[in-house]
Amino acid sequence: MRPADRLAAHLTALSRWSTVPADALSAAALFLATLGPGRVLSGPPWLLALQTALVAPLAWRRRAPMTVLGAIGLAAAVQWALDVQLPADAALLVALYTVAAHRPWRHTLPAALALQAGVLLAAARWAPPGQFPFTAAALSAMAAAALMAGLWMRVRRAYVTSLEHDREQRARLAVAEERARMTRDMHDIVTHNLSVMVALADSAGYVRHSAPDRAAAAVEHIAATGRQALQDMRRSLSTGRSRATSGEDCLDEMLQPAPGIAELGPLAERTRAAGLATCVRVAGDTEAVPAAAQLTIYRLVQEALTNTLRHAPGARADVRVEVSSRRAEVEITDVRDPVVLGTPVPLDTETGVSGPGSGLRGDGRGIAGMRERVAAYGGTLDAGPVTGGGWRVLAVLDLGAPR
Repeated sequence: MRPADRLAAHLTALSRWSTVPADALSAAALFLATLGPGRVLSGPPWLLALQTALVAPLAWRRRAPMTVLGAIGLAAAVQWALDVQLPADAALLVALYTVAAHRPWRHTLPAALALQAGVLLAAARWAPPGQFPFTAAALSAMAAAALMAGLWMRVRRAYVTSLEHDREQRARLAVAEERARMTRDMHDIVTHNLSVMVALADSAGYVRHSAPDRAAAAVEHIAATGRQALQDMRRSLSTGRSRATSGEDCLDEMLQPAPGIAELGPLAERTRAAGLATCVRVAGDTEAVPAAAQLTIYRLVQEALTNTLRHAPGARADVRVEVSSRRAEVEITDVRDPVVLGTPVPLDTETGVSGPGSGLRGDGRGIAGMRERVAAYGGTLDAGPVTGGGWRVLAVLDLGAPR
């Protein structure tokens, strides 16, 4: 057995034993409370021993409920055979309650039936003449009350346990959702900015002799894109960081607003600098769109432009965003000139992976990640080729749907 398992076993055993002192104290209280009415002290010594045999097992009632009920039942049988009435018989009710509260039905039902049989025997022997039905009914009612109290306690304990399990499950789901969000953000940030930086580096290398000024401008764009990527990554990671993290730098990063519809213009400028002619049109009241939805729109456009930049160099991209307080529609279309580009590289509409032999194979998370983002708003995503050459991504977000 591993040390951790051994420690868990010891803790479990200790938790069981920790109930013995409390149960022993309650058993002692019951013992003292039933001494006077039964005239145990004034009777023969064996009467005190019988009183002890009826009550003392209760000290272990939660550790071994069935064994305790059996021991008390045996003492009660001896008491019945000796024709002695003792108030300490209340220990039988406590034992039945414990069995019902801590043991399943296959143990509780036989215990209840056995106690009911004892109730009938006790009523038959000690009921006043002509009072057997009333005595049996009264004793049965007390036994039923103990049984129902124990069952209620067991149901309540199961309910509390289920609530704790549900809370833990929600916590695990929240962690998994946060990891998925960070994975999508990292994919979008890294893929887009690296694609832009690679395109700029290629163009700088191509014109470094013929147009040094253009090469220097491309290098500056590379540096700016890299800084922007680092800033976006820090912001995305700090969003999921623990509240216990402190520091002014971390606080500044967390207070910076996430990119939204207003940042689509600078995004288009970076893609244009990388060689992708990009036009952005925005219609509607963007102030009515929540910040989380704006971030989703920004990431959708960013991923679509990244795919165009990687798989259709030299194309032209048109971005259309129409928003309202209830709905947002995002369309990104790249126009490809067959004369200039030749045969366009096909993309799988489910995974975003380019076709065989393209040399620009994707990682399989592009369009799949876009679908996850849109699904969070109860929307739809349509991605596929358009007539005449090119690619179109259309996303519709339901901003009014509960999430």
